[in-house]
Amino acid sequence: MTAGELGHAAEHEQPLTTLDHPGGDTVVGQPATVADGPFSTRQLLRLDEALRSADQQTGLTFSVYIGELDAPTRESAEKLHKQIDDSDHAILIAISPNQRKLEIVTGNEARKRVTDRDAKLAGLSMAAAFAGGDLAGGILSGIDQLASHAGRR
Repeated sequence: MTAGELGHAAEHEQPLTTLDHPGGDTVVGQPATVADGPFSTRQLLRLDEALRSADQQTGLTFSVYIGELDAPTRESAEKLHKQIDDSDHAILIAISPNQRKLEIVTGNEARKRVTDRDAKLAGLSMAAAFAGGDLAGGILSGIDQLASHAGRR
């Protein structure tokens, strides 16, 4: 699912941090980079809790990647998705604010519970929040929507 270009507000964000390993329970790889990233400590805690809760409720693995994606961005996001343990049961939200790109990648089993239409709706909601300058809120909303569509384990 390609949500296309994100809003122009992302251009003025602070430098971004990136997950070292997709599929983890955290949004940043090293605590030292938190001060330089786009998120406050409170936002990071909320994102971490949202990922953990979505994992527990659905039995799927939710991951977020924030950073540059190689062109073509869809293939780059799919490569990141394959790095997640048990990628068949995983959902990756890959965001590149500087490129204004959003990709949601679902594994084979996850796709049975989250349709392309569900992912597109979540992506549109996230893109609207990003356009308004709310990166963390958009991600939280997307995780919540995708987890709701996936349902309980």
